[in-house]
Amino acid sequence: MTTSRHTRMLILGSGPAGLSAAIYGARAGMKPLVVQGMQPGGQLTITTDVENYPGFRDVIQGPWLMQEMQAQAEHVGAEMVWDQIVDVDLSRRPFRLTGDGGSVYTADTLIISTGAQAQWLHVEGEEALSGKGVSACATCDGFFYRGKKVVVIGGGNTAVEEALYLTNHSTDVTLIHRRDSLRAEKILQERLFAHPHIKVLWNKRVERFVGGGNPEGLVGVDLVDTVTGEASYVGIDGAFVAIGHKPSTELFAGKLPLDNGYLVVEKGGSKTAIPGVFAAGDVADQVYRQAVTAAGMGCMAALDAERFLAEAEFEAAQAAE
Repeated sequence: MTTSRHTRMLILGSGPAGLSAAIYGARAGMKPLVVQGMQPGGQLTITTDVENYPGFRDVIQGPWLMQEMQAQAEHVGAEMVWDQIVDVDLSRRPFRLTGDGGSVYTADTLIISTGAQAQWLHVEGEEALSGKGVSACATCDGFFYRGKKVVVIGGGNTAVEEALYLTNHSTDVTLIHRRDSLRAEKILQERLFAHPHIKVLWNKRVERFVGGGNPEGLVGVDLVDTVTGEASYVGIDGAFVAIGHKPSTELFAGKLPLDNGYLVVEKGGSKTAIPGVFAAGDVADQVYRQAVTAAGMGCMAALDAERFLAEAEFEAAQAAE
């Protein structure tokens, strides 16, 4: 038997953006409903040490941080729903969304905070050593590799930017690329090639991430030359996979403007092309993709949604009079 729920504020996604929106929305009396999606808590639930979220002097655990944010949201009046949205109708308000079990949600305002997923190589050892030397975010984890030997895998802007960033912590950074030229912007390439602490391995494909030690951690990568087929090994302390991110926007293709797959929002805000629909966090952020920026965008989206609804209700009351 299907159910139907209506809310003044519906939030898709329960990462830092969605939960921050829920906290602000609940405190504004919106009684937000949070549809948690396939990965409640977002990417931080698969992150171990978090050292760059404001307010915590010591290293904290990603899953614990998300549990605390959810508890705070529920404490001030937000409600969590375990469901996955499979269909969206944004043609009129209230917006209509359908869960995979047939449940229908209608909402006066919608905040999309479905996040983005890092793209991985899907090679042996990658998943097992994730968080143990293998990462997809140099800004998040580079600090843990001070004075150590690291590699960055990729050839686009993200890979070059990650390699340059890592030189803040390491004097031994290697960029591994499967081709003989980079796709990154020319100015970034010039900075990379001019940096004394970065070298490039061309025409190399990562075959395997190698673990060792007790407790086990990353100790090296097995490589294959894409031209000659020759195998080689590089001993390292950390590896950063930088081959791009995929925002979770499949539901909104053809319904909202996208840029490289990311939702387009107005500059400096959270408004999308449809009044009453807002976006926050990595789903609309091609640049920063940090927990703290996602949380800030969630706050912005909730405030924008509350103001939008207040204005709409005021105009409706004026029209009725």
